[in-house]
Amino acid sequence: MADFPPDFLWGSATSAHQVEGGNTNNDWWRWEHTAGSSAAEPSGDCIDHYSRYDEDFRLLASLGQNAHRFSLEWSRIEPAPGEFSRAALDHYRRVLDSLNTHGLVSFATLYHKTLPVWFADRGGWLAPDAVELFERYVAAVAVALGDRIEFACTINEPQIISVFAHATGQFPPAMRDAEAATQVNKTLMLAHRRAVDVFRSTAPASRVGVCLQLAPFEPARPDDEDDVAATQWLRNAMTDAHIDDLTAGGDVGDFVGLQYYTRARVDSRLPELLAFAAPGVESTQMGWEVHPAGFGEMLRRIADTGLPIVVTENGIATNDDRQRIAYLQTHLAELKRALDDGVDVRGYLHWSAFDNFEWNHGYHPTFGLIGIDRDDHLRRVVRPSAVAYGQVAATGSLAALTVEA
Repeated sequence: MADFPPDFLWGSATSAHQVEGGNTNNDWWRWEHTAGSSAAEPSGDCIDHYSRYDEDFRLLASLGQNAHRFSLEWSRIEPAPGEFSRAALDHYRRVLDSLNTHGLVSFATLYHKTLPVWFADRGGWLAPDAVELFERYVAAVAVALGDRIEFACTINEPQIISVFAHATGQFPPAMRDAEAATQVNKTLMLAHRRAVDVFRSTAPASRVGVCLQLAPFEPARPDDEDDVAATQWLRNAMTDAHIDDLTAGGDVGDFVGLQYYTRARVDSRLPELLAFAAPGVESTQMGWEVHPAGFGEMLRRIADTGLPIVVTENGIATNDDRQRIAYLQTHLAELKRALDDGVDVRGYLHWSAFDNFEWNHGYHPTFGLIGIDRDDHLRRVVRPSAVAYGQVAATGSLAALTVEA
């Protein structure tokens, strides 16, 4: 007996800067090459997905997946203000055609962490015309590609952009200003709504949504007033404000993406506010606690929006593929329980399709269902977890996912 609906979407996800290679015109490339930044290494060629996308999609489809989320690189499409690259748009049209050819439902993310350097240099999301400039870019994409985009993900993790880039200084532009972070949060909410409006008028067949990373927030020391206050600030900035916005009225899209990895222990003494997993608990290469119960909790929290849910990211960085399969078992079990309780989830996209460039951490963390042999011409290495996951996609049954796969 199947545990999931027959029309459930099963796939995996990537983002342009993490897999394409050679994205030299965005703020992250500059960050990687800035002395003193927290970037471990430059992204360089990544996994050369920019030229290998068709063979990569063929591989994913052969493993039983029926959907794929990728991102459009804004800095390629609009390399200078108001100057749109026909070559870049044609490339992404071919990418979308390839997904269709291989039977993969397309999820195209319009903005996934990276900004064109010209946009960053005028203040990024703090610039007074930031929303209008994003709207112009989205319009160009919708006109050129909207007929092929089945699901448009407007903004990836606006809370992470707000907090990590503007409050805790971990991402460019490395600000530590809570007021700026609050402003950026509001700006990104408005930018999402404008993107929905553009697609409604230009590409009405596309389904549109925003992708939110949600986590249960807990003070590292429940009796510490500063930890409790920081926890409440983060919970509001990263969860409550976005749920409230999606329920405030107006057209906020057709679905909402949930991205979940771990629960968050908030330590006000740390510049980044978030502590690693407590000693003795199972954790990942990122130092994150493996906490599947939080996945079920966040599925129910995001259901408060009233929108259908697609899990647009969920996964683990590990060099032990048996741990990845176990992670899939526990998290997909939480997903099934949520479905059984009536939570409207339409699909699950694992992070990540491939080992990739993990931002400040470089190439050390391995999130991929498919490994990359960087010493052998970026050869793709199918892990047992990819095969086991494909069996779940083919059968809709959790029993198909075994550690021995």
